[in-house]
Amino acid sequence: IAVGAAFAEKYNGSGNLVVAYFGDGAVNQGAFHEACNLAGVWKLPVIFFIENNLYAVGTHSDEATAVHLLSQRANSYAMNALIVDGHDTVAIHDAMSAAAADIRDGGGPWFIEAFCYRKYHHAGDTPGSAFGYRSKDEEAQFEEKDAMVQYPRALESAGIVSRQQIDRIKQMAVDCVQRAVDACTNPGAPRTVRSELWPEPESAVTGVRSDGSELAGVHYAARSDFAATRTVAFSDAIAAVTGRWLERDERVVVLGEEVASFGGGAYGATRGLPKRFPQRVLNTPISEAGFVGLGLGAAMSGMRPVVEIMFPDFSLVAADQLFNQIAKARHMYGGTTDIPLVLRTRIATGCGYGGQHSMDPIGLFALFPGWRIVSPSNAFDYIGLFNTAMRSNDPVVFLEHHALYKVQSEAPSDDLDYCLPFGKAELIQHGDDVSIVTYGVMTERLRSLRPVLEERGVSADIIDLRTLDFPSMDFETVGSSLQKTGALITVEEAAGGQSIGNRLAGVVSARYFDYLDAPCFSLTSLDVPNSVSRVLETEAMLDDARIVDTVVKAAERRLA
Repeated sequence: IAVGAAFAEKYNGSGNLVVAYFGDGAVNQGAFHEACNLAGVWKLPVIFFIENNLYAVGTHSDEATAVHLLSQRANSYAMNALIVDGHDTVAIHDAMSAAAADIRDGGGPWFIEAFCYRKYHHAGDTPGSAFGYRSKDEEAQFEEKDAMVQYPRALESAGIVSRQQIDRIKQMAVDCVQRAVDACTNPGAPRTVRSELWPEPESAVTGVRSDGSELAGVHYAARSDFAATRTVAFSDAIAAVTGRWLERDERVVVLGEEVASFGGGAYGATRGLPKRFPQRVLNTPISEAGFVGLGLGAAMSGMRPVVEIMFPDFSLVAADQLFNQIAKARHMYGGTTDIPLVLRTRIATGCGYGGQHSMDPIGLFALFPGWRIVSPSNAFDYIGLFNTAMRSNDPVVFLEHHALYKVQSEAPSDDLDYCLPFGKAELIQHGDDVSIVTYGVMTERLRSLRPVLEERGVSADIIDLRTLDFPSMDFETVGSSLQKTGALITVEEAAGGQSIGNRLAGVVSARYFDYLDAPCFSLTSLDVPNSVSRVLETEAMLDDARIVDTVVKAAERRLA
């Protein structure tokens, strides 16, 4: 995140730099190394400041790392490094000043390792020795080195302040803290917070996502608004609307693996953009945790990054950044920070790419309400939803299916600026016997099965959800359809355990029970990882025959 903030400062030419403070335990995290590498490659204005207090909770650094000096790791990322006595206030000041001056002179990131000590345990006010992982003698030796002991003594020895002044400063600090405690606690009961200072219970959900005010006044379009249309490939629509945002908003950058290669990325979604915007369409190292976290830091710093993860399976490599950070950051900050980040990823089911390049991540992202999720099925929807996503202050993930990239569909001839609303499904086919809810690549596939179903005597409502996160899912359109048909089937290409159909069916059953005269049913691919063998992958994937058979049974109320 700090590297992303530094990226934003460098991009904006502010002259500011970023300092990331962390302990010795954090340097063994993979995300740390990915962040350092990005900072080194792009020479970002950031200082990595390690407070090496020798213990990560109760584990000594000698047990956790093969190098004694953690600052040696700076060599791997072409960074300058300094080692300082973390108890020496002046030494830290001088080290930080030297690093900051060099960074502002174009020297790139720095690494500062401050050797210090943490008398108390990782949490609370109990000494670490009480937990048995170190001795009281060790704590006593380091206590004499404490900056709160050394620094006042040095100031007094140098004649800068007197003992009386030192005592007065200490008392001022104690009084300041005491006033803060008194302001927050009940008189006579210093460990109980005043009731009026507790948060309101209903504020528990504050900040999970934007209130949408940034979209107030946006005019949402419909297909019927456009008289002139053209046929455009899905991937070309992605490139066109992305380019439009690069033109109109200097805060927009595109990041990801190979996005600036091959003239337009690995599958044409940035076609023509690297040449037009060479400083803003940027290839990253193969380090998803690093560049996804960078995207978060940049977004929190006012930029509007578009981040591409080449395959959704790689989102698991960046899971901490995607789900523990991006999905939760707004709520953790009480709604005070925006996360205007767009994430794009390609679902490659059916390509024979195997179990680690083929997953559909819908069920994974749907677990985290901080994410808005969209899955357009055509060029018109993609452009409109992308424009809304780029105006949103929430993180939005676009799930793009590889089978759609070459598909031609209608889009406005001369308009790349229209918007479509989040949370609005489209009823693409009318029927009376059963309601089919789907999204993405399955939308046109179901439309194509209409003649087959009609031959079997079945007419169906087909609903393209478009927006897939549960807080904004269009259950009203689903309910209206059920009032007519009385039966629901969800159809997804995702594997059973990675789908959202059963969860969706549960919500629908609870909300619209009175409309139903048959159980809800969820159709998915088999609950297995995809295989490299095309024969095995095809067998695992949901096929047309199973779809038709299930829809007919639902229409005839023969599903159990």
